[in-house]
Amino acid sequence: MPVLSPDVAKSRLSQLPGWQIESGELVRTFQFKDFVAALQFVNRVGELAEQAGHHPDIDIRYNRVRLALISHDAGGLTEKDFDLAVQVQSLAP
Repeated sequence: MPVLSPDVAKSRLSQLPGWQIESGELVRTFQFKDFVAALQFVNRVGELAEQAGHHPDIDIRYNRVRLALISHDAGGLTEKDFDLAVQVQSLAP
């Protein structure tokens, strides 16, 4: 899958509230009421990631979960990253 141009990535980003591009990765931090809710979210993200065959970097800090998406094999952001972010967005609190 080809790496998206900066213009295309910026256009796709405009459709994803709360997401940003940081150091070439598509990232967002989600906040939950407690640790258990954060873990439940991570498990649902894991199910989506397995179905897509595309896995985010996940950082859990008590009630906050930071996701970072990048297509390492392509060397940048691809449609796979934005497609998974759209699916994750539907799980957001």
